[in-house]
Amino acid sequence: MTALALRSLRHRLPAAVATLAAVLLGTALMASFATLAQSAGGAHDDDRELLIIMGAVVGGWGSLIVLFSVASTVGIVAEQRIGEAGLLRTIGATPRQVRALIVYEATAVTLLAAAAGAGVAVFGGRALFDAVQRGGLISTASAYNGGPASLAAAAGVVVLVSVVAAVISSRRATRGPAAFSLRQTDVPARRLPWWRALTGVVLVGSGAAAAVVTVTVTGKSDDPYAAMQTSGSAAIVAGVGLAALAPVLLRMPARALRPLLARSSGGYLAAENTTRRAHLFAAMLAPVIVFVSTAVGTLLMVGIDGRTRNAASDPEGVGDTITTINAVVIGMICLFAAIMVVNAAVAAVVHRRAELDRLWRLGATRGQLRAAVVLEAAVVTAVGIVFGLLGSTATAVPYAIVRHEGVLPDGQLWLVPAVAAVAAALAVAAAWGAHRRPGRWKTLRP
Repeated sequence: MTALALRSLRHRLPAAVATLAAVLLGTALMASFATLAQSAGGAHDDDRELLIIMGAVVGGWGSLIVLFSVASTVGIVAEQRIGEAGLLRTIGATPRQVRALIVYEATAVTLLAAAAGAGVAVFGGRALFDAVQRGGLISTASAYNGGPASLAAAAGVVVLVSVVAAVISSRRATRGPAAFSLRQTDVPARRLPWWRALTGVVLVGSGAAAAVVTVTVTGKSDDPYAAMQTSGSAAIVAGVGLAALAPVLLRMPARALRPLLARSSGGYLAAENTTRRAHLFAAMLAPVIVFVSTAVGTLLMVGIDGRTRNAASDPEGVGDTITTINAVVIGMICLFAAIMVVNAAVAAVVHRRAELDRLWRLGATRGQLRAAVVLEAAVVTAVGIVFGLLGSTATAVPYAIVRHEGVLPDGQLWLVPAVAAVAAALAVAAAWGAHRRPGRWKTLRP
């Protein structure tokens, strides 16, 4: 099965590339921050605490997004093979062999991507350390000591999460009789797995609890940055939790938009797909939620801090250091989340090439199919923006309250439409671009 898995990768390049991109970029991001934590061991005493905060604590926030994105991508790619798994079982393959095939493919791609990501982090970690040092956050007495230990640890965690996601998804792909697996291809499951629902509820609850603690406890502390420690990651945690519930969150808003979309032929196809195949489009919805929640929540928090900080409350200029740290971290995390939006949108459309070809053969025009794909992406993005903004309130609202700006921040509200526009542009453009290639109609042979 190992040899078969390696050979089959040649015929599944789009899915392999989606997994490769998520794992490579995720490993590079995690490992770069991990090298800072390792460098703290031999750093100057005055710099050790800052490196630990950036490497372990702040890097941990980004790791949550990375691991969720990797697990989601690997799981979705594995679940896309439910129909293929049913066909293999009808010609004699056992469920165990099919599961092994799926897991071996995911493991091969993940190992290659994680190794490449660790290689990128060799330079990325040093570049991050040098940027922090040039910014005056740490002294020149400290030297970069990131090495194989931190790189291997980060890559190992990513590989482990990827393999576990592949194992779980492969079991679903081989559940029940072979005929049932074939039927699942046309009628996807409507029920959210209990473990995913529980994870989403726990994470959303954790983000809400952090917001409450910020207002009631840390916001009253003498330390002006105690509130940032509790509220800073709340939007990230809540966003990932909402993303875990993406299939459920998509159905009701998409159903409400159905009468409006169904006025045109392309809109009718988009309405049918977004309401009846929520699990398919949840792959595109999840990264949009995470991107909007993280970007809006954390950027508004930094803006609030800049407006409310003054020399009396920050005589040593600690706030400037914290602002610089936040800018570096938020920029890297948002960039990764934005790339995952594009990756997920392309993967979702490419997986449907055969379906789009069949619709074309049945009489749908190129314009109708293109309109359906674009409208689907637009609906999914709109829903993702709404829930992403909801997740962002876990950071922005409590921090605005404790800094005496009220429920809404006093400035930089232009960030909300700006981030929403970026998310919409990325998702819709990626879906349109992915459709353009099959739109050249290299159709399947009868």
